[in-house]
Amino acid sequence: MKSIGARITFWYALSATLTVACLFIAGYVLLQNYIIRDLDLLNATEFSQIKARLGSDYPSLNPEIIDERIRQTTEYASVLFYISIDSPVRGNLFRSKNLTGNPLPDVPMKHVFEGTMPGVGELRIAEFVLPPFDVSIGTPMSQVRRTMVAYTEVCLALLIGMLLASIAIGLGLSRVMLRPVRLIGETANRIRSDNLTERIAVTGVEDEISDLATLLNQMFDRLESSFNQVRQFTAEVSHELKTPLSLVRLHAEKLLVEGSLSQAQEDAVLVQLEELARVNQMVDELLFLSRAEAQGIRMDLVVQDPHRFLRNFEQDVQALTEHQGCRFECTHRGEGLVAFEERWLRQVVLNILTNALRMSPPGGLITLRSELDGHIWRVSIEDEGPGLTGDQYERAFERFVRFGQVNTDDRGSGLGLAICRSIIQLHDGRIHAECGNGGTGLRVVFEIPAGHHDAVDKVHAAF
Repeated sequence: MKSIGARITFWYALSATLTVACLFIAGYVLLQNYIIRDLDLLNATEFSQIKARLGSDYPSLNPEIIDERIRQTTEYASVLFYISIDSPVRGNLFRSKNLTGNPLPDVPMKHVFEGTMPGVGELRIAEFVLPPFDVSIGTPMSQVRRTMVAYTEVCLALLIGMLLASIAIGLGLSRVMLRPVRLIGETANRIRSDNLTERIAVTGVEDEISDLATLLNQMFDRLESSFNQVRQFTAEVSHELKTPLSLVRLHAEKLLVEGSLSQAQEDAVLVQLEELARVNQMVDELLFLSRAEAQGIRMDLVVQDPHRFLRNFEQDVQALTEHQGCRFECTHRGEGLVAFEERWLRQVVLNILTNALRMSPPGGLITLRSELDGHIWRVSIEDEGPGLTGDQYERAFERFVRFGQVNTDDRGSGLGLAICRSIIQLHDGRIHAECGNGGTGLRVVFEIPAGHHDAVDKVHAAF
């Protein structure tokens, strides 16, 4: 059982049920002993009556007189008692009629015991010494057994009810006990790189849960400080790098213009300019990510038709995929308007398509599906590449993360999908990666909320 709540419920139900079961067992033993003591008391009372009926001259009586004196008493109690009077010298002097001439069971050296008699069943037998006679009185145990069976049935029913009730109570208790832990988990899950200011609520009760929340808040404070320092460092370094990079590029281009270089030197300078362009692009992307995480980018949202937006650059995308030796299909379904900034969303689509081209084999199909359904505009871009593993779907949107590429000539910075996520989040949307159809390929899906003109205008005014 991986769930703490399930373990709490299990151990609570087990302990409660075992406790009640032990109480029932103890009650069974006590009740049975109490009833048997009552049977012994009944036997002793019957012996007292027999002794009184025999009189003080009982040693001199013959069997006929003994039978005459106690027969009436034994006949009256024949349903409850089985009586036998014996003498070591004279043998059996009296047997109650319900014994039908059979002797009562005897256990040597015991005066109170349980025995079984054919045709009668189990008896509780007590032997009393009335010199020179031995008086044996037996009482049926059938009623005791029926009582104990009924007690057992009731206890089992109560035990099952207790088990069910303890499971229900355990589930309720576990939910109540673990509610602070769930709240801590939910809050901690919301604290990401784009939401570092939120903290876990600490209750006024000083216990282990509040101590844990305090420790986690202190850890989040340190993480927020570290993230802010990294962001500030990235923004400052990216900004400071642009000037020297521009100077290096300027001097390299000047060398090419002068024409004083050999062919090998010109080729080397061209490679430098190409790498400078990549570094400059990476600096621009880092600056964008730093500004996006600092909420320093303003989205100029415009209400427009997403179908028209896709048609405007579908031909460019078609030409790009054909140049890379791949095929491209684009479909749109649904009517309505969505508020978004065309320039940034175009970059999102192109970034995802570029990644798809890098991962696609020659002749592979890249499919763009657009769907406007209710209040959500959903766009998915799918390729026929090798796809990703389970833990790579979320890591694909982290900075500088690059996986194996089919087209290795086109080197990316590893920032494209991170930028896509920032742009989609600035549109109040969400983006994720998943496995393509048939268990192969990669599908990247982003969703942007759509709405009517009035609602969209309010969103646009808020920016």
